[in-house]
Amino acid sequence: MTRILILEDSKECLDAITVMVERVSGHVCAVPVNSLDEARAALDEEAQPPFQAFLLDINLDIGDNDDISGIVFAREVRMRKEYTFTPIIMITSLANMELTAYRELHCYQYLVKPYNEEDVQKLVGKLLFLSQQGETREEFVVVRKDGINYKIFCKDIVCVKAVPRGVRFVLLKEEMKVLYLSIKQLLEKLPGERFLQVHRMCVVNQDYIDYVDTVNGLISMKNGEQVEIGITYKNEIKKKLRI
Repeated sequence: MTRILILEDSKECLDAITVMVERVSGHVCAVPVNSLDEARAALDEEAQPPFQAFLLDINLDIGDNDDISGIVFAREVRMRKEYTFTPIIMITSLANMELTAYRELHCYQYLVKPYNEEDVQKLVGKLLFLSQQGETREEFVVVRKDGINYKIFCKDIVCVKAVPRGVRFVLLKEEMKVLYLSIKQLLEKLPGERFLQVHRMCVVNQDYIDYVDTVNGLISMKNGEQVEIGITYKNEIKKKLRI
């Protein structure tokens, strides 16, 4: 089931677009809200599965032409790891707001008022495809480099080493240096069952460990990379790898 949160202040418009969205497919569940507070409450519902898309009206106060509550909420959505790449569609009639949404919030698309049911159907059809593609998506971490968010799949990470002012990702096909990210911060993002800290300055992907030499304090990775085992990590490594 594809859950789509729809934020629109006009009750009439909200009811109409909700019907349009759910009429596209029986696999779509629209969650309509008509205020910023309701949207935040829906986002915080722990018992519910995450949303696969957001349709957000930019202006939630028809009496205030400068209101951008929809963009405020979009920023809050993007601050959450699980929604870093979730499609956001802005509902707008303001051209200058379109540019803000695209550049700052990496929006998937925008819906210009007045819209019709065909416009909505095309958008939701694309969202359904993206949702189905995402069902088999591998685990990933999101890192920020040069002001851009990058998604790195865990299966592509061989190891990560601390470097001056950041970390260096050793990936299967390339390397990437990310500034202002520490090993400690990275461990909070990585799935613990797959990754193992072997030194205060290094984390390895257990799937790519080729050989562990506890006598000399070295781990050989399948790509030829060698990492040092920290003295204080030896016992934990033996326990985790059962050696």
